Amino acid sequence: MTRIAFVTCYEIPSLTDDDRLAIPELESRGITVAPAFWNDPTVEWGAYDAVILRSMWDYHLQPREFISWLDKLDQAGATVWNSTKTVRWNVDKNYLHELQQNGISVIPSVWLPQRAEANLSEIVSRQGWQHAVVKPIVSATAHETSLVSVAEAAAHQSNFSDLLSRTGTIVQEFAPEIQQTGEWSLVFFNKQYSHSMLKQPKRGDFRVQSEWGGAELVAEAPDYLIAQAQKVVDTVEDRILYERVDGIDRDGQLLLMELELIEPHLFLGFNPGAPARFASALAEFVAVKP
Repeated sequence: MTRIAFVTCYEIPSLTDDDRLAIPELESRGITVAPAFWNDPTVEWGAYDAVILRSMWDYHLQPREFISWLDKLDQAGATVWNSTKTVRWNVDKNYLHELQQNGISVIPSVWLPQRAEANLSEIVSRQGWQHAVVKPIVSATAHETSLVSVAEAAAHQSNFSDLLSRTGTIVQEFAPEIQQTGEWSLVFFNKQYSHSMLKQPKRGDFRVQSEWGGAELVAEAPDYLIAQAQKVVDTVEDRILYERVDGIDRDGQLLLMELELIEPHLFLGFNPGAPARFASALAEFVAVKP
């Protein structure tokens, strides 16, 4: 049997319900799964046939420790998916700027380095936005993410400056489509489309994550969104086990909000064939060493 680790965090010791759906499919392919905590110093990562990043959903709270852990994986000679190279690229939201420069339609954004002296009111006014979302450059589950109107921006300056003093920051145009229709998530395995779903915030909120009361709905993205998401996925040159393309549909155009390559919820329970497709892709990746 091939033995792999599904990397998780201490808050989810038995893996997520969603990830557990893949285990029977993997076992039928001769692969056993063991949960392992990413920041457990006793784990011998090189002892596994492969290390699969899954639910380390606290990594953004310890970014330096997380990057050091990636170094340890490399030093141990571990086979990691997605690769540590890919993860290092994807951990910083400046990757969105790079994708935009490569022709991908990204939600309008302004990227600011740590300790930049910037006026939030001026940024929002100059861009012509009525509302903007402010978030750390390394973030997950809407951590330290806020929605401000152009009228509120000046009052938010103190919090904005504090965030900039600690980390790089991204200011994005707020997309009203989030509250009107929702945010699409399109899941790919080995750069092949698998399934999709729609995330909607609770009434009066802008955050689609379930931690903030958001709803996750079974939905099939239209073909034109799938085709545009495929172009996003194909932009990444590295071999990728799983990808989740998050974005909005604006008049038939996919505007990318996130390309999740580190530890995305794959929503395997939202499509009957998804666990098998994920397991088949993973089995292929384990069989062919990088």
